[in-house]
Amino acid sequence: MANHVSSLKRARQTERKTAVNRANKSRIRTSLRALREAIQSGDLKTAQDQYKATASALDKSVQKGILHANTASRYKSRLNARVKALTTA
Repeated sequence: MANHVSSLKRARQTERKTAVNRANKSRIRTSLRALREAIQSGDLKTAQDQYKATASALDKSVQKGILHANTASRYKSRLNARVKALTTA
């Protein structure tokens, strides 16, 4: 355990930041799961609305440093392709 005042402060900051990052990551996973379920159900309107919310959450996670930009871009690209496949089907 930390003994110096500065290291105690860093430990407190780390706990807070870890909690925030965990909450953000959880929000992203929940959004991704909801979108995948909407795609699976075949509901186009719900899938499109959920895609917008998910893409926004992914972009925010990149800004906050939770996800790498390329990772978020890959998720969005693949999910958008699946949503577009619903429109043609």
